[in-house]
Amino acid sequence: MRKRTLRQEAIRTIVRRERVRTQRDLVDHLKAEGFMCTQATVSRDIADMGLRKLPEGVYVLAEDIHLQRMISELVVSVARSQQLVVVKTSAGGGQGVAAALDAAALDQVVGSIAGDDTILIIAADEDAAEAVLSGIEKFRSRR
Repeated sequence: MRKRTLRQEAIRTIVRRERVRTQRDLVDHLKAEGFMCTQATVSRDIADMGLRKLPEGVYVLAEDIHLQRMISELVVSVARSQQLVVVKTSAGGGQGVAAALDAAALDQVVGSIAGDDTILIIAADEDAAEAVLSGIEKFRSRR
């Protein structure tokens, strides 16, 4: 794979996992992942990937904006048990939040089942389930 492609995949993972506020923050996260790059390179990657900055001042992937809104408005709680993540939503919110999660095509998610106010997410393993839980909690905390 090309270095740019690998770096942009790392950026996608970092932005979903962390609250990145500046390009310098992103450069520092990339360096921790073993990518040596400049702020100018990161700036080009941000433009290429279509990253957006929310009013709260954090970067988010364009495809995650809808997911972030759904989670922040409808998710009541999130819990994990081994490789399963259970998401509770307000009444009638389960299907919509599950559709937004599916549209985000999260790498760690094997599949999900949604009811009226509950979603069961099956992750690849326990670490993946923790990443899914952390990502959902990150979007919930942007209220």
